Amino acid sequence: MTNFVFKQVALMPRISIIIICLCFGISAPAFAQTTNDTLVPSNKFKIKNYIIPSALIVGGIIGLESHTLKDINDQIQGEVTEHIDERLTIDDFSQYTPALSVYALNAIGVEGKHRFTERSFLLASAMVLTAGTVYLVKNNSHVLRPDGSSYHSFPSGHTATAFVGAEFLWQEYKDVSIWYGIAGYTVAAGTGIFRVYNNRHWFNDVMMGAGIGMLYTKLVYWLHPMTTQKWFKKSNHPLEAAMVPFYDGTHGGIGLNMQF
Repeated sequence: MTNFVFKQVALMPRISIIIICLCFGISAPAFAQTTNDTLVPSNKFKIKNYIIPSALIVGGIIGLESHTLKDINDQIQGEVTEHIDERLTIDDFSQYTPALSVYALNAIGVEGKHRFTERSFLLASAMVLTAGTVYLVKNNSHVLRPDGSSYHSFPSGHTATAFVGAEFLWQEYKDVSIWYGIAGYTVAAGTGIFRVYNNRHWFNDVMMGAGIGMLYTKLVYWLHPMTTQKWFKKSNHPLEAAMVPFYDGTHGGIGLNMQF
């Protein structure tokens, strides 16, 4: 009984650090907006767009101490360890699929919202913010993975990356067809499921990762008109780029051909 109480108390500073990290990232855009009236973005900040990622993040944090969510985690892990012998590493690749789909669609002529350099900057910004937050939270939450391999379970980095890509795909192609975004989010959700299936993460790890990835990508796109859009003014010589797969008999990959 004493050990249980100690663990509960020990988790509280970690949760506080997690909340501080997230609040700093979320409040930075608001600070930038209010300190200079000339930096008001052209697109309004809509609270409803952030309900789902915020709910996922809150649910993930609550899962660190909630008995109900811990019971769900234990039940899922019990099913995984009892009935699944073979692990599938598809999540190592599917985490990048939604983001790469944006470039693949553009390469075949389906144009998105932004040009190559502009969307690449947006993606890189979202990825950096997400990766930085995931790293900080992982190293402060100190949650043991279900398979016992390390204490870096919370949150799921693979899931966060996948949901950055899914929201990136949605933002770029929602005006073309909502089905692109739906497909991207389906792949991202599948990535999270496979992280649990492979006994690498708890359910609330996946929730937290998904929320972080979605949140930062949405914020980057919201901030874009008042921060970086002026850096990407259209020129008479737009950047042309194409991705070409290659295989030399030993190694394979994707080559990037760029022309300025």
